[in-house]
Amino acid sequence: MPQERTRKLVITGVLGAIAVLLGLTHWGFIPWFGGISLTIMHVPVIIGAILEGPIVGLGIGLIFGLFSMLQAAIAPSSPSDVWFTNPILAVLPRLVIGPVAYYVWFLLKRIPVVGLIVAGIAGSLTNTILVLGVIGLLGYLPWALIGGIIISNGLLEAGLSAVITLVVVAAWRGFKIGKKQGADL
Repeated sequence: MPQERTRKLVITGVLGAIAVLLGLTHWGFIPWFGGISLTIMHVPVIIGAILEGPIVGLGIGLIFGLFSMLQAAIAPSSPSDVWFTNPILAVLPRLVIGPVAYYVWFLLKRIPVVGLIVAGIAGSLTNTILVLGVIGLLGYLPWALIGGIIISNGLLEAGLSAVITLVVVAAWRGFKIGKKQGADL
């Protein structure tokens, strides 16, 4: 029991640090058309939740959200970053990513490839919809624009999250995908 708690704590810390590293280095933002970036900073939250459960996912989401809030306050990179100094926008949606991804995985784990893909999509869309939903509720952007962002960015981010989640978790757990298995992925 103590070893399990230690493992969960270590994985929370390591994946939380990866989320912070992705933000600090901007590796978590993949440039896309028109100056827009696709974010993958939420992927460590999804992976941690699938590997170690919803509480670990919640912990990594908390680290991600707090980092997002601090970065917006200390080193904003755009005028809209000031919005993310609000913990309701920066932290609250990120707490939900892990539990959603875990429970989707839990329901579909008998079909591992499908389960990982759907959990990656669900976790990513949770982040997108909740963050943009709070932005809309706070009146920062009009709802019509938010819908366009969900379609143009959110769906691509969800697809990217699904692929990364599938490859990382399948490699870690040694799942077979086609003719490849484990580290051969």
